[in-house]
Amino acid sequence: MIKNEQERQRIGQDIAQLRKEKRMTQQDMTDATGVKRNHISRIEQGHYSVGFDTLQTIADALDADIRIVPRQ
Repeated sequence: MIKNEQERQRIGQDIAQLRKEKRMTQQDMTDATGVKRNHISRIEQGHYSVGFDTLQTIADALDADIRIVPRQ
């Protein structure tokens, strides 16, 4: 269970970092994805497990790819 929590937090941090690098607010993300702002916030904080379809929508808005990479 701890690994899942760590992955949620890592994914959320990556999304937040990319969003900020693109100079987007959470409201900008809502406008671009249709995902509610409070939902974006919970994802970025690692409090919510995001489904693949939502993750792909967010990635598209950030002009990013979803990748599966080997664990180190």
